[in-house]
Amino acid sequence: MQKIWSRHLRLTLAGLAGSTLAGLYLGYPVYGLTAGLALYLLWTLYQTRSLAHWLSDPNSASEAPQSIGIWGSFFEKLHKLTQSSLQAQSSLRSRIDRIQESTNAMRDGVIMTDALGAMEWWNGSAEHLLGFQRSTDQGQYIYNLIRTPAFKAYFDAKNYREPLELSSPAKPHIHLQIQISLFGEDDRLIVAKDVSRLHQLEQMRQDFVSNVSHEMRTPLTVISGYLETLVDNADDLPAKWRRAVNTMATQSFRMETLIADLILLSRIETGKQSEQDVPTNVDRLVRQICQDARTLSGESQHDIRFEVASEQLISGDENQLRSAFSNLIFNAVKYTPARGKIKVLWFTDNEGGHLSVKDTGSGIDEVHIPRLTERFYRADPSRHKDTGGTGLGLAIVKHVLINHDGNLEIKSRLGEGSEFVCHFPPERLVSTITE
Repeated sequence: MQKIWSRHLRLTLAGLAGSTLAGLYLGYPVYGLTAGLALYLLWTLYQTRSLAHWLSDPNSASEAPQSIGIWGSFFEKLHKLTQSSLQAQSSLRSRIDRIQESTNAMRDGVIMTDALGAMEWWNGSAEHLLGFQRSTDQGQYIYNLIRTPAFKAYFDAKNYREPLELSSPAKPHIHLQIQISLFGEDDRLIVAKDVSRLHQLEQMRQDFVSNVSHEMRTPLTVISGYLETLVDNADDLPAKWRRAVNTMATQSFRMETLIADLILLSRIETGKQSEQDVPTNVDRLVRQICQDARTLSGESQHDIRFEVASEQLISGDENQLRSAFSNLIFNAVKYTPARGKIKVLWFTDNEGGHLSVKDTGSGIDEVHIPRLTERFYRADPSRHKDTGGTGLGLAIVKHVLINHDGNLEIKSRLGEGSEFVCHFPPERLVSTITE
């Protein structure tokens, strides 16, 4: 480009010099120079007009104006840049169209919004699952169309590690799982998945467990009653029957405990357990549980200590909290060797309230920790049989904490003991009992 400019400059100066010499020959050198400048200006204005006309007409973008010199080179290079830009736009448009086409083929609803929640684009499945309409909903705030407080809170929280489940605003029989991802400048990509079938299966499972547990309770109570009578009169039985009766009585008691835990877990899961959000004195509640834990320890003589670093209370269902805390503390007693140490701590900070149960037991392999709160999951089946547990304790703890907007943190390593921490949000804390 530098060479072209130098050549153009030389030709321009030569032309002006020629016009000046022609004027000098005629006796008017200034007029000759002026005429040369005027011709150069008119030529430049003509080229500028051609450029403006070319740029203003999209249909003529494929054909550049014809010219010579620096203007011809300028038009040629600008034409190449324009063609390159058009090709890049065409390629990008093809990719966008392909992405939109593939997204429209998805069964899951996909919605794109800006940082404030204004809807920019969504696929066909989102229209089916959520009832959106392109003619009226473009640019609308999504939380005005999904009028659920839980969704608005989930959208604003920016904590999208766990999905949100809710019913479709347009079709209540459809149960959706909402997952949000952040991109760009806090823009949102929202994926709505139809999990109605899974929700129905889970509901059927819960109903089945609940109904079977209740149906088994009555006959088992009768069996346990007769076995208790036989145990009380074991001296009147033949010696070979005494061991059998005692074994049946032990297993009957274990089944009663299992059914009681199943019924409790079912009530907590389905919300049938009464949830009264009343201030609960954690100090008093946990001290009672620790006293029961010392009784359970018996000859093992565990060193059970409870420390209170906060006087704040928890707003929630005291019966559920008692079940959760007792499961953690009793588990610590069961899985800690004799004369081991168990430390229970209640404290609060800016993140909320926390109850920690730490023991000096043998610990748990880290590979088992993610599944410990599953029903009947056993990290060590042989030890589980020795403790006589039902395998539902941590599942109960998990669902109690969910009902109280909290979560369970498990820290454990083999040979180094375990620590279970119940975390409650600041909203669940109260300073004093209100009348």
